[in-house]
Amino acid sequence: MTLPSSPSQKLFQELAHFRHQLRKFLRFSEQAARAAGITPQQHQLLLGIAGFTGTGTATISDIAEFLQEKHNSVVGLVDRAVQGGLVRREANVSDRRVVVVSLTEQGEALLRGLTLLHRDEVRRMRRNFLRTGAARSSRPRRTHRHNSTSTTSRSLK
Repeated sequence: MTLPSSPSQKLFQELAHFRHQLRKFLRFSEQAARAAGITPQQHQLLLGIAGFTGTGTATISDIAEFLQEKHNSVVGLVDRAVQGGLVRREANVSDRRVVVVSLTEQGEALLRGLTLLHRDEVRRMRRNFLRTGAARSSRPRRTHRHNSTSTTSRSLK
C-alpha cells in the first residue's frame, strides 16, 4: 500500500528517520558502555552525576529525574556503582537525609573516555544528517514507500 504524498507523509518520514538515527545512537552508546566494562545504566548514571546539575555532584532525586527512574531504582543503581568503585556517596552537610553522589577517579576516567567516543559519534551522525538532508532536498520527490530511508531532520530542530 502506498501512502499519498502529503505534508503528513513527509513528517512521518522525517520522524521515522530521526527515530532510526536516535536508536542507532542509543545502540552505539550501549555497546560503548559494555566495551568499557560498565552497564549502559551505569554510564548514564556517571553522565548524570557529572553533567546534569552543573556541579559535578547530584542527589538521588537529581539522578532519578535525569534517568527518568524511580527513587528506589536509583538507590540500587548507586549502591552497585559504589561497590564497583565508580561513585562515592555522602550525606549532605546541611540535611543528613539528602545523599550527594559524586564520581571517583575511576568513574571520572571511564566517563571521560566514553564521552570522547560519544562526541565523535555525534559528529559522524551530524555529518550523516547533513548529507542525507542535502541529498533529499536536491532530488525530486517520489511517493512510493521505498523512499523512506533518506529524510532530513530540519523540521525536528
